[in-house]
Amino acid sequence: MTPKERMLTAMRHGQPDMIPVSPDMSNMVPCRLTGRPFWQMYYGGEYPLWRAYADAVKYFGFDGWHIYGSLNYTYDAQWSFNSEVVSRSEESFVVRTTCDTPAGPLWNEVTYFNDQPPVLTHAWIKDFPADMARLRHMVPRITGYDPAPLKEQMEHVGDSAAVTVCVPVPGLQDLHGWFDGGLETAVYAEADYPDEFAEFVSWLGEYYLQMAEMVIDARPDFFMLGASGLGTLQSPRQFRQYSLPAIRKMTRMSREAGLPSFLHSCGKQREMVGILAEETDLDVVNPLEIAPMGDCDLAEIKSAYGGDRLALMGNIHTTDVMLLGSPERVREECRKAIDAAAAGGGFILSTGDQCGRDTPFENIRAMIETAREYGRY
Repeated sequence: MTPKERMLTAMRHGQPDMIPVSPDMSNMVPCRLTGRPFWQMYYGGEYPLWRAYADAVKYFGFDGWHIYGSLNYTYDAQWSFNSEVVSRSEESFVVRTTCDTPAGPLWNEVTYFNDQPPVLTHAWIKDFPADMARLRHMVPRITGYDPAPLKEQMEHVGDSAAVTVCVPVPGLQDLHGWFDGGLETAVYAEADYPDEFAEFVSWLGEYYLQMAEMVIDARPDFFMLGASGLGTLQSPRQFRQYSLPAIRKMTRMSREAGLPSFLHSCGKQREMVGILAEETDLDVVNPLEIAPMGDCDLAEIKSAYGGDRLALMGNIHTTDVMLLGSPERVREECRKAIDAAAAGGGFILSTGDQCGRDTPFENIRAMIETAREYGRY
């Protein structure tokens, strides 16, 4: 099988020729491999992150999990965006982006680094709910899309990876990126202004649902829901109120279109996995992290929900094993994960969330070699 066929077979709960192996290195390792300043992959388009990842897949020879696909959306909107560099040092620079709306401007700031991924240092919402009139203009109706960026990436990677376009999920794990001050400010906003907060979340839910419709129509290899911290940055009540309805709708749409649906949510997932398996049409869940980063036991989840219900992707510890462990430790943990979850198919060997920048390359190679040698059906 090609890497793309191998990944998609597992996502569809099938048994490929061997266990797909796809360590999570969505940012730092590919940037490090280029030898360029990291900001070049994130700002200005000099060398896009998706191309750096595609190069990393070829360099290491694993089965690609290409999450960078995009569409050029068209909007029924009255806005304009302008960005400028507002400060600079030898190590970093800060970019302020202003969104001008008929109700007034909103702005955010992102700090870009030479040797790290960027960081959101100021977010859009600084005076909730006074900013509501402006926010309404930031989540307009999507009227159409141009698939050219997705097609370019799919043609570039060919059979080396399964390609997707990632759609957000409404919830506190998403809103902390909207509120200046992060999660704490968002939590206070919900407590102080529950009606306005719920209304804003409903706007985002409608907006993301429109994105999902466009993405599914564009036919990537699979449909991905991006929800880092979904079960960690909000309570079970908030998950059910703000996130689960959107997940139900989007996974049902994906199922009806014949695309595997995939949810990424680093952090705690154990309780959420049961809900996703029993109350949605989700096909694949990752990264199923172990403690202390998460709360998942791979063998237990495979026994409860593996097979025809959920395909599993995970879950080698990115710090203790991949960053700080020896190649022998990596091989040992990979064999344990294969023994726990590979039987019958529907399993992709991967890491927890995001291999760190300084992960030894010999550890990445040890993971791939173990899957190729020990993971054959």
